[in-house]
Amino acid sequence: MLAPLQVQEYVEAATLCNFCKTGTLLNLDEINAALLSLSDQSVEPLQINVLDYLLGLADLTGELMRLAIGRISDGELEFAETICRFVRDIHRELILLAPKMDDSADMKAKMDTMLQSVMKIENACCSVHVRGSEYIPLLGSADSSYSLLGMPDLE
Repeated sequence: MLAPLQVQEYVEAATLCNFCKTGTLLNLDEINAALLSLSDQSVEPLQINVLDYLLGLADLTGELMRLAIGRISDGELEFAETICRFVRDIHRELILLAPKMDDSADMKAKMDTMLQSVMKIENACCSVHVRGSEYIPLLGSADSSYSLLGMPDLE
């Protein structure tokens, strides 16, 4: 029998992989269908419950935050903004569900962490738009004599 944390880690990994491949969310039915096809028919198949799925999704947002920050560092702002919208959508949906979850302390803690992840991505994207607009065109510049300080390159 798998511990709940292991199940949540599986949900996190499976949904991250699916997002990276398709840009979409792997839902609970899809995860359980995949597990069913891997199960031994002579024993009860592993099926993930709703709470572990939702807690795994909450963990997913932290991984997506790290991915978005990495993409911003690589100059891939558009993909980081896609991740930001995706994480914001997950957060919004879970905010609606969390109050109905029998006072789950785990979910309350993860909701706080999830909000921090959303804010980190939004702040990073905003910073690039506000401050980065001055520097991003320089990244691909073919003009090697251009300098941030307005001085010629020293060779």
